[in-house]
Amino acid sequence: MASVNEARMPLLDHLRELRKRVLRSAIAVVVAFGGGWYFYDSIIVTLAKPVCDLRAAQESGAASCGALYISGVLGPLDLQIKVALLTGVIASAPFWLYQLWAFIAPALHRKEKRTSILFVASATPFFAMGATLGYYILPVAIKALFGFTPDSISNLVRFDDYLDFVLRLILFVGLAFELPIFLLTFNLIGFLRGKTILKPWRIWVFTIFFFVAALSPTADPLSMILLSGPLILFYFVSGLIAVVVDRRRDKKIDSVETGSTAIEAPTSIKE
Repeated sequence: MASVNEARMPLLDHLRELRKRVLRSAIAVVVAFGGGWYFYDSIIVTLAKPVCDLRAAQESGAASCGALYISGVLGPLDLQIKVALLTGVIASAPFWLYQLWAFIAPALHRKEKRTSILFVASATPFFAMGATLGYYILPVAIKALFGFTPDSISNLVRFDDYLDFVLRLILFVGLAFELPIFLLTFNLIGFLRGKTILKPWRIWVFTIFFFVAALSPTADPLSMILLSGPLILFYFVSGLIAVVVDRRRDKKIDSVETGSTAIEAPTSIKE
């Protein structure tokens, strides 16, 4: 009976730790949700800027702002809840990502911890750079897509649909910018070598263009070039860095093998 209790205790401890981390993350999301609810007007103005100047329309008392509109009795409330919730999840991401890492970290070795810390520390700014680029590409993408509207036809866009489009574009570009981080992480743990990354460079370039064209919400060539260019550059830079890391690793291994002394076989004793 005692052995059964001892076997169950680690699992119960893990569950308690998981509950504690999830509860802390939920509290952080709720607090950030309150901030998103309070700054809702400023967030909406920033999101709508690529389509129309919502602040100027509000100050002038205009009945509409470009092609954006909200429909339904519950439409304004649903939109505010959605924006506040997304703001809460994104703004509290550093905190709940740390809680996730703190839950997993005790099971990692020292080298794995160093690699995971490097991954998290590098992934955050690269995702921020990608998300920022996606936001600045928005006006170009929207102008190009609105250009397909036939003459004498008004193209009205529900703000919910527009928000989904903005989030998809920003998240897609932000996640795409994680490509060099994944490549370098696989290289550091010894899963990929630099030559293996760079050798099929034509396939990589074609694959980047293909996925940008297939998964990007926009279809205009200029936006796809603006998205593919940095990814291709990051791919080559990460491959070159991986080659340098491999050379240093190989030199260290060679020095260890050279410095080690071979154990001579015992000589036979002659009678």
